[in-house]
Amino acid sequence: MSFAIQASDLAYTYPAPQEGEGIQVFSGLNLRVEAGSFVAILGRNGCGKSTLAKQFNAIVLPSGGTVHVFGMDTRQEENLIPIRRTVGMVFQNPDNQIVANVVEEDVAFAPENLGVPSPEIRRRVDEALKQVDMYEFREHAPHLLSGGQKQRVAIAGVIAMQPKCIVLDEPTAMLDPRGRQEVMKIVSRLNKTAGITVVLITHHMDEAAMAQRVVVLDRGQVAADGSPKAVFSQVELLHRLGLTAPETVELCWKLRQQGWDLPLDAVSIDECAQAMCLALGGMNRVANS
Repeated sequence: MSFAIQASDLAYTYPAPQEGEGIQVFSGLNLRVEAGSFVAILGRNGCGKSTLAKQFNAIVLPSGGTVHVFGMDTRQEENLIPIRRTVGMVFQNPDNQIVANVVEEDVAFAPENLGVPSPEIRRRVDEALKQVDMYEFREHAPHLLSGGQKQRVAIAGVIAMQPKCIVLDEPTAMLDPRGRQEVMKIVSRLNKTAGITVVLITHHMDEAAMAQRVVVLDRGQVAADGSPKAVFSQVELLHRLGLTAPETVELCWKLRQQGWDLPLDAVSIDECAQAMCLALGGMNRVANS
């Protein structure tokens, strides 16, 4: 088994702005992300999600312990450029990542700075825009695009670097439902068809449910880790951590409090509907007997 990211006994403390103690975020955190996997990281505000994401790209370095990215130690200066070529970052606000006045020029920006030859840049730009369904907008001005389209352009810019891993820090936080759906469709496809490791930081439970694995952070530690069904069925734990389960699971949980015989691993709408139909059928049979 190969790992894209390995955090071992990770510690990090934000320096104090003036004299005094810094703010400790992590102490002894251990986490491994398998290469080619799709992992969602959840947690209430201030739990360290974004700080952890920045550790994976060596934007922030450990105060203690280690982070290895495809075997490269983030603390070693000679590894910083290779790590940032290997792990692409997508942030909340796409406007902060768009630097050019034309879509295709923006997507070409990172490969140009990496010294990629012009013919190869052209190929990468076209391929990346096609992967995010934005090729027809290649000559458009980014500021005229919708929020979802801008975020897809930002993702295309990362794809053009040909990373092995993409870390997305709440990429849909500023988007409407349609934009969110568009971006998550692209992210899922990149993982399934291109084999890119995806780490998704999100506060949307329906997005996390699309991942293969869900990790819940609390106070700088892993509070839950497993498949979406395994994690989201722990409704009481999520509530104690200041989180909620997906709406489908929350519905089943509330109905269970009223005596319904419903599972707590019905994450999708179809699974929830099927579980409720079975429960209703069982209640009808009891009533008619």
